[in-house]
Amino acid sequence: MQHDAITRAAGEGGASRFEDDAHVLTVRVYYEDTDAGGVVYYANYLKYAERARSAMLRLGGWENGRLTRGEYPGQDGGVMFVMRAFAVDYRRSAVLDDLLTVRTRVTRIKGATLEMAQTVMRGDEILVEAQAKLACVSATSLRPARIPEALRADLAARMR
Repeated sequence: MQHDAITRAAGEGGASRFEDDAHVLTVRVYYEDTDAGGVVYYANYLKYAERARSAMLRLGGWENGRLTRGEYPGQDGGVMFVMRAFAVDYRRSAVLDDLLTVRTRVTRIKGATLEMAQTVMRGDEILVEAQAKLACVSATSLRPARIPEALRADLAARMR
């Protein structure tokens, strides 16, 4: 019985992988994600995008909590990423039970800035396109801070 539940859960979303120059996260649409019309409430796409960015870091060996606490070798204090700008183009709506993929690509890395392109898809159909610009800041002062060199190198290697 437990095996069946695990097998069914595998299709529920949450799978995370690197594919070519992108990170891919699957997300299942639940009732809690929809509005009164039965479609995904627009703000939930931002949540999906945030989950995908965090999952990308985690899969690469970088946990947000550990970055914030400065626990990685070579870190001179804790840092965290804060959203500086987020541009979204909504094309189509997802509905209850859809299995979506969120593709995240790092497009630019500067001293204290990280830019990503994100696409939410249902199969081959693009539903949402977004551009995220994140600032790296000190976890204590909230002032701009350089992205840790090892993290910068890891992200740059994924930017083909």
